[in-house]
Amino acid sequence: MIYEGNVLDILPTLERNSIQCVITSPPYWGLRDYDSDEQLGQEEFPEEFIMKLVHIFELAGEAMKEDGTLWVNLGDTYYGPKGGHWDKNSITNDNTGTKYREKRKAPPKHDYIKTGDLVGVPWKFAIEMQKKGWYLRSDIIWHKPNPMPEAVNSRLCKSHEHIFLFTKIKSGYYFNADAIRTNGVRKTDVWSMNTSSFAGAHFAVFPQELPAICMKAGSKEGDIVLDPFMGSGTTAYIAQELGRKWIGVELNPEYVKIIKDRTRQTNLF
Repeated sequence: MIYEGNVLDILPTLERNSIQCVITSPPYWGLRDYDSDEQLGQEEFPEEFIMKLVHIFELAGEAMKEDGTLWVNLGDTYYGPKGGHWDKNSITNDNTGTKYREKRKAPPKHDYIKTGDLVGVPWKFAIEMQKKGWYLRSDIIWHKPNPMPEAVNSRLCKSHEHIFLFTKIKSGYYFNADAIRTNGVRKTDVWSMNTSSFAGAHFAVFPQELPAICMKAGSKEGDIVLDPFMGSGTTAYIAQELGRKWIGVELNPEYVKIIKDRTRQTNLF
């Protein structure tokens, strides 16, 4: 089931205690401008973005079962002119955000983060989630063997992102470690997999293996999986492949079309 609209409006309408597993990759702070007044990620300061994100997961948590799991993939960014502009008339345009960075002014002066600083968004977010009562059970490193090229010679090129596993309770939540063993060996917290592309989407999407691992570990066949930032619909597609039900939320109508086509979804709520 795909809902088109603002996640803040839709999440409170979901049935409480109905979602077993939440798997998502929210918009990253300051990466791209999608020409929507309701978009997330274009706040002036990272703290504002983080608090909005934490509130969204509070709402998702109200729909999540007590023994459910929440998996959040979140990337970092450097403070300064940044972002990428999505041109709806050319959705393959400006994948790296170069044109938008060239015209965007620097953000306002921050109390302590300086221009050129790595902001540390993922861990700032994780700490705020802990303050709200979530248990942080794992910090998974997604290693990308095919990282995005960067025209910088003053630091190392980025080749990883974070995936945080949160739970509402300390123990007794559903986690099937056996379902994600490889040749009998338990899964570690470093996952090496290439980014993927999908025809019709203008951005790199996370590989199908990524939500598959989270889904196998955090849910059973027939369970409901939620993705509040559905994007190109990878989570929904994998849910169908693994015999799970799914609920997705997407603000951008162009992405909703992609999701419906990819999953052959016919009902729009």
